[in-house]
Order: sequence, then C-alpha cells, then structure tokens
Amino acid sequence: MNKKGFLFFSVLSVLTAMILAGCASMPKGAEPVENFDLQRYLGKWYEVARFDFTFEKNLSQVTADYSLNVDGSVNVINRGFNYAKNAWQQAEGRARFRGSPSVGALEVSFFGPFYGGYNILALDEDYQYALVSGNNLNYLWILSRTPTIPSDVLTEYLILAESLGFDIDNLVWTVQSK
Repeated sequence: MNKKGFLFFSVLSVLTAMILAGCASMPKGAEPVENFDLQRYLGKWYEVARFDFTFEKNLSQVTADYSLNVDGSVNVINRGFNYAKNAWQQAEGRARFRGSPSVGALEVSFFGPFYGGYNILALDEDYQYALVSGNNLNYLWILSRTPTIPSDVLTEYLILAESLGFDIDNLVWTVQSK
C-alpha cells in the first residue's frame, strides 16, 4: 500500500473510532455470547457481509486477523482490497474486553483512546462463524473462517439480526475473490 493510501485508510479509521467512541456498548436488546473463549476466536476471519461504511467503501476480499498481545489485549488487523483504487488497504487496532473475558463484549480502537463496541452476538460451537455488531444498529458484520458460510448458519444469523432491529436489507455482501 502506498503512503497516500495508508494515510487515507488511517484517517478513515480514526473517524470511525471517533463515531463509535460515543458509546462502547451493545445495541438495545442484544446480548453478547457467554462462555466465550478468546483463544479459539483468535486467527483469521473472512467478512461475508457488512453494513457499508466510509472506511470499508469499495473493499472486497476483507479479512480480520486477531492475535494476542503480551498485555492480554487483542491485536486487530483489518485488510481489504479497494477495487476502485486497485490497492490493498489495512488498518491495525487493539481490542480489549469491556468486562469478563468469558463474555463476547469487547471494545476496539484503531486510534488512541477512542474505542467502539465489538459485540459477538452469535458464534457457533466450533468457532467457525460469527455475527458481530458495533455499539448500535448501524454496525453489523457476518464473519466466517472461510470465504463462504453455510446457508443454514447464514439464515440463523440473519433472523437473529433482524429480530434485534438490524435492517438486513442494508447488508453488503463481500466479494472474496478477484
């Protein structure tokens, strides 16, 4: 990624963090998963779908890599290919638990002290698929350990998201191949 692209992506990450920083919590009525095991969640996830935001506009092949930092926080690397600019973009951040590490309620920052909600609303028992929200109904992601997700899991996650008030018609389906 060139310096200009990195700067642009960094600025977008900062703006996003500032928007999310107002309330690092949960959408009303949502509950994070319990009996959460961070070690099993770490690693690479593919974005299957998302609500579109400025910081992810025109991105395909989006992935998130989570690894453990020495201090117990989580290193977050979000990466995607901007097909409009024909360039890769990447942002690195830090996540930490908002409470008990056995509950999938975290907060993430891509810039300094500004944190936004990262709430795992659904997670299969094998840690292969996840439904994640931000702090309100404007932020939603469907993640998978592979570029695709089984239709039964997808249907389950869409029903859950809609029941919580998310407008699933606004989902953008991430292209995972060129």
